[in-house]
Amino acid sequence: MLKIWIDGTLVPKSEARVSVYDHGLLYGDGVFEGIRVYGGRIFKMGQHLERLWDSANSIRLVIPYSREELAHAMRATVAANSLRDAYIRLVVTRGAGTLGLDPRKCPRACVFCIADFIQLYPEELYAKGMKIIVAKRPRIPVTCLDPSIKSLNYLNNILAKLEAIDANVLEAIMLNTEGFVSECTGDNVFGIVGTTLITPPPAAGILKGVTRRFVIEVLAPKLGLHVEEKMFRMPELLAADEVFLTGSAAEIIGVSQIDQHVIGKGASAGVVGPVTASLAREFRALVARDAPED
Repeated sequence: MLKIWIDGTLVPKSEARVSVYDHGLLYGDGVFEGIRVYGGRIFKMGQHLERLWDSANSIRLVIPYSREELAHAMRATVAANSLRDAYIRLVVTRGAGTLGLDPRKCPRACVFCIADFIQLYPEELYAKGMKIIVAKRPRIPVTCLDPSIKSLNYLNNILAKLEAIDANVLEAIMLNTEGFVSECTGDNVFGIVGTTLITPPPAAGILKGVTRRFVIEVLAPKLGLHVEEKMFRMPELLAADEVFLTGSAAEIIGVSQIDQHVIGKGASAGVVGPVTASLAREFRALVARDAPED
């Protein structure tokens, strides 16, 4: 049976418990990270822990463990479940408190770590491309709830995800309240124009994805691609040669169609384009050889 690490103890999945008075449950008051494990190595663990601490600091949440202790907890959870390739969900909640909002009534945060498998999208979509839509639901403005805080409050994303489900697709692009492309419900978005990758900047209201960063800092330079972080609207994305999404769970997946608009031109229309395919191959090759943990 799967084992879960919760506040220092590994317990069977059936025995893992969080209080019904936990403010993570009652109010979405907490932060989390989704992290990949490749060949027993925790991909970009250092960056994930950095983002976890940044998110926690943003909501004045004190994590009751050191980074080294949580790194050990993740390794212990992966080992306890005899996993080599996996997905980690590391969660820090505000902890048990009262039925009021006041976070001061929660004396200690609750931390738990799950190591399991995840597959957001069917494998065949990585080969032929994925159809998505543009959600009518806009992204929450940065000034209201900064999406760079990876919090437990994902209702904005879920409402847009429901639009995708209603349209019989698996993902939706979210625009910010000014009409600029922001991100998808669970993934970052890129367009490809020639040898240039375009992607929304943090100001557009995005989560600063770890896989997104890996594409920008490692994969793009390796393949001789230029990256431009800029504000753009849907017509510019629809006119791109290729479109792809990135995320820890999704990895790199090509987009074949947005709403009724087929992406690409000529032989690349409506399929995974050659640049996206090269990025995905390079990503999988790199993490299979030696997934970097820093």
